[in-house]
Amino acid sequence: MNRDDGLARLHEETFDVLVVGGGATGLGAAVDAAARGYRTALIEAEDFAKATSSRSTKLVHGGVRYLQQGDIGLVREALRERTALRANAPHLVHDLAFVVPAYARTDVAYYGIGLKLYDLLAGRSGFPPSRVVSRKRAQELIPALAADGMRGAVVYSDGQFDDARLAITLARTAVDRGAAVANYVRAIGFRYEGTRVAGVQAVDRESGRELEIRARTVINATGIFVDALRALDDRGAAPLLTYSRGSHVVVAAEALGGASAALLVPKTRDGRVLFAVPWHEHVVIGTTDIPAPHAELDPVPTQTEVAFILETVNRFLAKHLAESDVRAAFAGLRPLVNRKATTTAKLSREHVIDVSASGVVSITGGKWTTYRKMAEDVVDVAAQRGGLPRKPSPTATMPLHGATHDGAAGDALRVYGTDADAIVSLGKHDAALRARFHHRLPYTRAEVLYAARAEMARTVDDVLARRTRALFLDTEAARESAPAVAALLAEALGRDETWQTQQVAAFETIVRTTRDA
Repeated sequence: MNRDDGLARLHEETFDVLVVGGGATGLGAAVDAAARGYRTALIEAEDFAKATSSRSTKLVHGGVRYLQQGDIGLVREALRERTALRANAPHLVHDLAFVVPAYARTDVAYYGIGLKLYDLLAGRSGFPPSRVVSRKRAQELIPALAADGMRGAVVYSDGQFDDARLAITLARTAVDRGAAVANYVRAIGFRYEGTRVAGVQAVDRESGRELEIRARTVINATGIFVDALRALDDRGAAPLLTYSRGSHVVVAAEALGGASAALLVPKTRDGRVLFAVPWHEHVVIGTTDIPAPHAELDPVPTQTEVAFILETVNRFLAKHLAESDVRAAFAGLRPLVNRKATTTAKLSREHVIDVSASGVVSITGGKWTTYRKMAEDVVDVAAQRGGLPRKPSPTATMPLHGATHDGAAGDALRVYGTDADAIVSLGKHDAALRARFHHRLPYTRAEVLYAARAEMARTVDDVLARRTRALFLDTEAARESAPAVAALLAEALGRDETWQTQQVAAFETIVRTTRDA
C-alpha cells in the first residue's frame, strides 16, 4: 500500500466511485465498491481511523444494551455481521467470554433468559451458547471478581477485535481489489458537471498540492464530520447528527486477575452497560455516554468520566482500582442520528443514507460491527445514483487482507495475519529491529518500518496510536518511545532531523492534551 501510487492515480484517473472518509464505513465502502469491479478511490483528511473508528470498546457484538431496549432488528443484523466478520478476518476477530454477575435470584433468571434470546437471534453463528454458572465458576473465569452477595452469573460469548488494525486491513483490502487510496488528503469542495456532482476538489496536506479528483458518484462517509462535508455541497442542509462521547480507561491485566474472560456490568447509574475487557495484555474499561456539543477530532475523557468508570467497576472487584492505576484513557464521539430523543443513550445506532440534490451520497450512524452492511447499502445507492451497472456485493463471504486461521489470540503478530512473515523477515538479519521499542510494550522496531513501508504510516502518532496501539495501552511508554519511532520513520520516509524533532513535539502535545483532560 503505497501513498505515492495512490496520489498519482487520484490525479490521473476518472473513477466510478469516490469515497471521502477513511473510517470504518468509508473503508468498508471502498472495499465493497472495488470488490464489485467499480473503479474506486478513497481519500482521508487525517489518518485512517484517526477519530471514532480507533476509539471503540473493541467489541464485535450484537449489542446487549439494544436487546434491553427491544431493538430486535438491529441486534439480529449486528449478530449476523459479527459472524461474517469473524469468518472474513479471523486474524483480527476472536471469541471472548463475558461474565454477567447476578446478586439476586431473579437476576440470574432475567439475564439468563435475555441472553438465551441473544443466542436465538444469532442463529447458527458458531459462538458458544450462553449458560448459567455458579459463583465459584464465575471467580475462576475472573479471579478478581468480588464474591460478596453474588448468587451466580451468566456467561455468554461475543467477538473482540482491534479496531484500528481492522481499519488498516480494510485499506489494504481495497488496494488489493484495485482501489486508489491515500490518507492526509482533504476534500475542500465538490466539482460539478451542470448540477450533478462529478468529484471533489482536494488538497494533499503533505505537499500542499491541490487535486481535482473526477468521479461519477461521491460517497460522503466522514463519520462525525458528515454534516460539515454536506454543507460544502448544500449550505442549507439540515444536520443529520447529534454526538455522544464514550470514554474508556486502560489498566494492567492484573485488574481482572489476569482473566481471559471479560466482565459485563449489566446496569450503570446512567442506564448503560459497562465492560471490562482483556485486550493486548491490558484491560479496557468503558464506556460512558455524555452529550457532546460538536464534532472534534481528538476528544478526551474528563476526570468525572474516569472517576465514574472506576467507581462503577470497583463495585464488582475484590481489589479496587485507583486513578493511579490508569495507564491510558481515550474517548470517541459516536455519530448518532438525531431523532429528537430525550437523551443520547436512547438514540438508535442504525445508519441512514442521505442523497443531496446534486447527488452526493452521505451515510452516517451505525457502529463497527455493521460496517460491512452499511458499506453494501451505501454502494447500492451510489451505484444507482451514478448510473453504474448493477453488480451484487461479494463482501459477506470475502476474506479480508491477511486473513488466516493460524496463530493464538495472544500472539503479538496475529493482527497482521499472513503479513506477519514480512515483519519477521525484516528482523531476521538485524537484531536491533527484532527488539521492542519500549520494554512495557509488545511492539518491535521492525513493526515501525513495516508501518511506513507497507501501511501508509506518515507520523509518529500514526505508528503509536493506530499501526500499533501503544498510546491506547500505556501513554507514558508511548511518550518515551516517540524519539525512537521518529528516527525509524525518518529512515523509512527519507525525512531529516528537523522533521524528527517536530514529530516528537507534536506527539508530546497529543500526550499532554490527553493528560490535562
